[in-house]
Amino acid sequence: MIAGFAKTTARLGLAACAVAALAACQSKPKPTFPTQTSQPSTQAPSTPLPPTAQAPVTSEPAGALPGSTQDFVVNVGDRVYFDTDSHDVRADALPILDAQSAWLRRYSSVTVRIEGNADERGTREYNLALGARRANAVRDYLVGQGISSDRIATISFGKEQPLDPGTGEEAWAKNRNGRTALVSGAR
Repeated sequence: MIAGFAKTTARLGLAACAVAALAACQSKPKPTFPTQTSQPSTQAPSTPLPPTAQAPVTSEPAGALPGSTQDFVVNVGDRVYFDTDSHDVRADALPILDAQSAWLRRYSSVTVRIEGNADERGTREYNLALGARRANAVRDYLVGQGISSDRIATISFGKEQPLDPGTGEEAWAKNRNGRTALVSGAR
């Protein structure tokens, strides 16, 4: 009787493990949270409103060497933001991307890496795929503005490198971004 009970218990345990393993492999449904339609008001100073694409970058803060990483971050902006579960380039990102393309045309020896990021919600796999789509959306925009695709690499960090480790819409909005990092050729 005890042996039969042990076998039944073992079978139930194995069945429970199998169900748990299958449940862990399933992707979570996309969360439905309100979207933010403008850049976060608490944005880092590295994302000021840039000059238009037609006007060259002319104002340099004290110590920012033209063509340097600091020049790019301070005068152009290195980050654009995305809505929840979206890789569509938002209207408020267009001036920044236009300024990035103008800066990259001006400094033609610079190569960049577009880093796609996501907030903490969703599975690791989902967020890596979403980050890749965001990075490619930024890349495609810059290529459409005349920047050679040979100068642009992409990578997805998914939810692995948050700007804001907090939880909530304000933190999530900061973490849904595409960052243009200068890789080589900057002064």
